[in-house]
Amino acid sequence: MRAQAAPGAGSGRLAENILYFARALRAAGLRVGPGSVLDAIAAVEAAGFDNRADFYAVLEAIFIKRHEDMAVFTQAFALFWRKRGYLEKLMALMSPLAAPQEEAAKTPQAGAARVAEALMKRPSDEEAPPPEAEPDARFTVSQAEILQRKDFAQMTADEIARATAAIAKLRLPDEMVVTRRFRSDPHGRRIDPRASFRLSLRGGGAAIDLARRSRRVARAPIVAICDISGSMSEYTRLFLHFLHVIGRSRPQLEVFLFGTRLTNVTRALRNRDVDEALARCSASVEDWSGGTRIAACLRDFNRFWSRRVLARGAIVVLFTDGLERDGLSDLTCEMDRLHRSCRKLIWLNPLLRYNAFEAKASGIRAMLPFVDEFRPIHNLASMSDLCHALSRASDPESDPRRWLRGAA
Repeated sequence: MRAQAAPGAGSGRLAENILYFARALRAAGLRVGPGSVLDAIAAVEAAGFDNRADFYAVLEAIFIKRHEDMAVFTQAFALFWRKRGYLEKLMALMSPLAAPQEEAAKTPQAGAARVAEALMKRPSDEEAPPPEAEPDARFTVSQAEILQRKDFAQMTADEIARATAAIAKLRLPDEMVVTRRFRSDPHGRRIDPRASFRLSLRGGGAAIDLARRSRRVARAPIVAICDISGSMSEYTRLFLHFLHVIGRSRPQLEVFLFGTRLTNVTRALRNRDVDEALARCSASVEDWSGGTRIAACLRDFNRFWSRRVLARGAIVVLFTDGLERDGLSDLTCEMDRLHRSCRKLIWLNPLLRYNAFEAKASGIRAMLPFVDEFRPIHNLASMSDLCHALSRASDPESDPRRWLRGAA
């Protein structure tokens, strides 16, 4: 092994550096234990490495247990295994006198906040006991409001834990939809001929007692089709937390994940433990954080699943950024078929978090004419608005036609 492959290898402290790196990953939210550290040290000694890419591949094979942890691991590896003095430069850049304007205006990458918090945390902060102080709730409301508006991709590990707890408290309104089937109802407005003739047999047909019936009501099914491509994976995991909460109170929920292929993860998401449910979803999907083929995946859904799950006035929630370049004619056809097969089609797009967003991408313009509502989904406030949108009429603020007029 060469010394330039990793910092500290020349002085014989590579194992110690791997231990510190594992602690940083655990502080950033990854499931890394002592056994993983020992396996990583043994794997590095057994495999060896001649360059940075090989060292990255060895640590990735040991520390990555879930697809959604890839973005955090990449950020942590890029920050930790750098030349000496990088953290000092990072501290200097945090000064308001030295920070350039172009760096301040740059949008943080997914997982960067969690990695920075994990790497900059001092051991003394973890070991020191919390100071005794009287509880002060003056800033509680403001902190809750900040958490409601903060982007999921810019949250730290502690903020993601609090956001997950807040998502678990969300509830859908109990909306009932009138179906085409009937049920027996003594106060119904319709006469049930078959039941009336059956009642007349009891008295020998001398008198006919009229039986009545009314329309049956039921909760509207919800079908979620979620994009798990590389640009969406950071938001998809928290959105799956939201769907897991909905599934506990509403069994009429079907969940599909798609990247380059379509996968039904409804059974995997029905596990009572949310971490186990998300782990099963990750295990059942082979193309997590890969490319995306929206038109092909929607074609598979319309061909194999639409008649099974789009019944009784189902609501379809499409979770994607809409960045599709190929097959725009097929995308238009499949979106039209999907829109005609459901009662309401709601498109959730994280790109709407930008104030300067414009519907100029060809894929977005091909999908917007067949959408009933066009909404953002990047923080807790947008999830709360989605809960109300699933049970009320369309909101003028989410009308997709105004985005088409703006782009024109």
